[in-house]
Amino acid sequence: MSKSIVVTGSTRGIGRGLAENFLKLGAKVCVSGRSESDVKALVKKLETAYNAEYVTGAACDITDSKQLAILWATAAKAFGTVDVWINNAGISIDRKPLWELPPEDIMKIVDINLGGALLSARQALIGMTQQGHGQIWLMEGYGSDGMSGAGMVSYGATKRGVNYLIKALHKDAKDTGVQICALSPGIVVTDLLIGDYDLSSDEWKKTKKIMNILADKVETVTPWLAENVLKTDKSGARVAWLTKGKAFKRFAGASFNKRDLFADLPGA
Repeated sequence: MSKSIVVTGSTRGIGRGLAENFLKLGAKVCVSGRSESDVKALVKKLETAYNAEYVTGAACDITDSKQLAILWATAAKAFGTVDVWINNAGISIDRKPLWELPPEDIMKIVDINLGGALLSARQALIGMTQQGHGQIWLMEGYGSDGMSGAGMVSYGATKRGVNYLIKALHKDAKDTGVQICALSPGIVVTDLLIGDYDLSSDEWKKTKKIMNILADKVETVTPWLAENVLKTDKSGARVAWLTKGKAFKRFAGASFNKRDLFADLPGA
């Protein structure tokens, strides 16, 4: 029996890659994003490429509980149940010292990356406890493991908060039949990753070298992530692409690494 899956923030980047690979593996998928026109365009494209009965979608801002309820209802109406909910939606902001960031930008990233994750998990738990089963995946990112870096205060703080959310929700949901899991895609080349860099700066040149060692493209990472999400049947599970062991091996072989993940990116 194919699983039904909601992926928030899935009109582009990692979310879209996950949605497409779930469909390739026979799952039913509800896509979502803040833009209604983007969601409709993606649904139409996916219906053409895959089984139309396995695809639906709804525009949703994850900071709005009413829109999250509609997203759940859309998926449940189309598929009967929602077996897996992946909270992928998130944003980044400029890599600057905290005091140089506009207050509204700081609050926006907190509202979406942490507040939105809380509300998204809340909605999924409401629906899944009513149906008696389900699996919620929350997306890790830079800062989740306690790593810190200059210019990453706001983003890292939200992802560290998500790490706590995963652990605490696992305890809250212990006797509900709902599994709480962590998804860690590693460093993936998307607009979210590179959008806050000045591509003409010395900082970018240094960062680019590291990324060419550790990073990967969406089409490399998401098939593996999707396959392992579908295999998982345990609360507290963590599916991680870039493990410490893999990172060590890549640094060890860095002198032989000829990859240029940004060759097709203008100005990079």
